Amino acid sequence: MELIADTAALAVFTERQHGAGYITVDTEFMRDRTYWPVLCLVQIAGPEDAAVIDTLAPGIDLAPLFKLMADPAVLKVFHAARQDVEIFFHLTGQIPTPIVDTQVAAMVCGFGDAVSYENLAGKLAGARIDKSSRFTDWSHRPLTERQLHYALSDVTHLRLAYEKLARRMEKTGRTSWVAEEMAILTDPDTYRLVPNEAWHRLKPRSDKPRFLALLREVAAWREEEAQRRDQPRSRIAKDETLTEIAAHAPITAEELGRCRGLSKGFAESRQGQALLAAVKRALELPEDELPTPPPRLDTPPGVGPLVDLLRVLLKMRCETHQVAQKLVASASELERIAADDNAPVPAMAGWRRELFGADALALKHGRLALTASGKEVKIVSLPQAAQ
Repeated sequence: MELIADTAALAVFTERQHGAGYITVDTEFMRDRTYWPVLCLVQIAGPEDAAVIDTLAPGIDLAPLFKLMADPAVLKVFHAARQDVEIFFHLTGQIPTPIVDTQVAAMVCGFGDAVSYENLAGKLAGARIDKSSRFTDWSHRPLTERQLHYALSDVTHLRLAYEKLARRMEKTGRTSWVAEEMAILTDPDTYRLVPNEAWHRLKPRSDKPRFLALLREVAAWREEEAQRRDQPRSRIAKDETLTEIAAHAPITAEELGRCRGLSKGFAESRQGQALLAAVKRALELPEDELPTPPPRLDTPPGVGPLVDLLRVLLKMRCETHQVAQKLVASASELERIAADDNAPVPAMAGWRRELFGADALALKHGRLALTASGKEVKIVSLPQAAQ
């Protein structure tokens, strides 16, 4: 095991990886006391060697690491990649490219929904992962041998797991399926934290446009404060506090001070005044600039049994092709398909339509039927005359 704690050693190690067809990558970070993740370690395994990079080592320059992450000739293999990719995007403004996520690959290869790294490494690499260091403080130095071995195991066993998944995807023709999913993970918009969009994470208690405008403004205020102070959103204000402020629309410090969840003296502070200014902006918005409530999905009467049939069809198709149901369609998306042939859901496009979407429409319009034969449910094509 190699622990890299200086720029020269990092440059030598990363230079060796530039000729690799692929490398496996993982990160360890802390985020419980900050808004932005604090990168503590990066683990990389190449064809011949592996290393733990101490990103908090005094004086270390991570430029060689970022150069490797941007090398288009080297495939970067992650497991559950989203947070790892977000860290690199935040630090460099660029997304590691190209990438593959073995959790997604496992979902299209019959390993179930959101399979964990421990389960995947156990099934494909015969590895037993020591979980005792999972919740460690990765920012604390020095790190123990146990911590370093745990961190490194996240990439060493991933090599064999990825190679077996790659062969399975190639054999079944599903490499392109995973490539479609990687388009989301490699889209910069996936990781941009835009304050005016933060309200979408909340659960509004009303869909009235003025309330949504208030919620948008106060959520944007919290997002900007959290980013500026580099603190978790909940330390600035909890979700339920924002919802209450949006519902009551306080316009004075006295009214704001009566809202639950705010510390004593907050209303008179600089932050309190900024929050009142956000409320004022929302109240002064003209009607034609208010947010549009998200469209309600009104399920037509009587489609409940059709949704149940679609759920059975989805289960059958996914079991037959060994694909995780969660990756193909959710329960709400089945309801939308039942209500609308042109529902804008992933299941009606790309490989998902080929696997399930086309059959879902055929079942809906009487061109397919489900029948039981003993304990087995079968799909039956119906003659055109039966339509």
